[in-house]
Amino acid sequence: MENTDHAILFVDDDASLRTVVSIALEKDGHHVDTAADGEEAIKKFAARKYALVIQDIRMPGMNGLELLRRLIEINSSVPVMVMTAFSTWDIAVEAMRLGAFDYLKKPFDNHHLRLMARRAIEFSAAGAARDDDPAKVRMIGSSPRMKEIQDIINRVARNDSTVLVEGESGTGKELVAAMLHTLSHRQKGPLIAVNCGGFSETLLESELFGHIKGSFTGAVADKRGLLELADGGTFLLDEIGETTLSTQVRLLRVLETKTFIPVGGETPKKTDVRFIASTNRNLLSMAEAGTFRQDLYYRLNVIPIRVPALRERREDLPLLAGFFLSLYANKFNRRITGYDKGAMEAILSYDWPGNIRELQNAAQRAVSLAKGDFITFADIFPAWTSLPSAKEKTAADFHASAAEGSATRSRYSIGSGFELEKVLDGIEAGYLREALERSGNNLTQAAELLGITFRSIRYRVKKLGLVLD
Repeated sequence: MENTDHAILFVDDDASLRTVVSIALEKDGHHVDTAADGEEAIKKFAARKYALVIQDIRMPGMNGLELLRRLIEINSSVPVMVMTAFSTWDIAVEAMRLGAFDYLKKPFDNHHLRLMARRAIEFSAAGAARDDDPAKVRMIGSSPRMKEIQDIINRVARNDSTVLVEGESGTGKELVAAMLHTLSHRQKGPLIAVNCGGFSETLLESELFGHIKGSFTGAVADKRGLLELADGGTFLLDEIGETTLSTQVRLLRVLETKTFIPVGGETPKKTDVRFIASTNRNLLSMAEAGTFRQDLYYRLNVIPIRVPALRERREDLPLLAGFFLSLYANKFNRRITGYDKGAMEAILSYDWPGNIRELQNAAQRAVSLAKGDFITFADIFPAWTSLPSAKEKTAADFHASAAEGSATRSRYSIGSGFELEKVLDGIEAGYLREALERSGNNLTQAAELLGITFRSIRYRVKKLGLVLD
């Protein structure tokens, strides 16, 4: 059944692609209007209410970036996804700086397109704030691993299965929890998080379960716990690996029975919450070593999600850099229009050990201190340029040393929920997209680049569901 409240405007000069995409999106019940160029798109956008716009960058007449700017000027509350077969970093940065919701690289498969459309519409409808609060900033990334995570979130958000989110500090584990909550039937309830490593055992249990007056020194009155306050919503146990074995026993009971007893109390209380746990530690290794309860580990690890480090998804760096530039340029009222070549080369080369949190802080600092319209290498990495030993070094030197360091850190990562076939399909799709981009989507030329036959590439493109421009 068509959902006219979720109308989508699709803008592309390719008539066959407009037809294919319309059919794909209509399968999810969306009403789809199409436009062949920017002028037609603006007329239709001004004439009716849309839940989402998906637009190409390269079109005859009005430039796609200009169309993006005009659409946001007319109604900034409507998310706009941009797509292009040209993966230059400056287009990605400019699109995100102008306010694009997301960025889609051609060729794409229909499943991912439908997933991104649903995510954009639902996230926008939930009224998610667009500021720098880590729990509210949307998840950004089009790398294969991020596509997989977005797909998992979309599939499990609407049920109450427990999710275990693993990843290094600063990778955005809290964003996964926020997206799961935002897209769930609990979105109108509270999302409450507790950092399990930020309290002593007694104080953590008091925070979680509440306490009765006089149950310990300093308990001068009854206190409701966060589990009680989170009733009807989502509860994030952040850094669950920092809890003691004693606290783990009590958490296991809550997970199994949805009941708990306040510290010093005798009467059980009920809570209706969806549990999400996150950690930067290897819980399986801890369980095998006896420092984390195995029964709790398996109770938490119903839906495992591993968030990759930023160095594992470098193709997302321009999108993130552009998003944070837009965020802080607007917040600080700065007319910053982009990154210069040296700055972006360094961003793409650096390993970002602090992950997204470090990139966000670097972008905030750069926007605050930049002297010109473009962010430079020195704005992003002032410590590097200020070191006495680095006075003569350039962005190229930085690029070379970073590349050399990355080469020595190659590794294969296999975690819980690993599926080799999916990984291989992702690698194959990446090479196919690159060959198709270089050949202008000419299958014969792309096959020659890959050293395979025309029949083989045609089969592989069809198998992986890639859409050609």
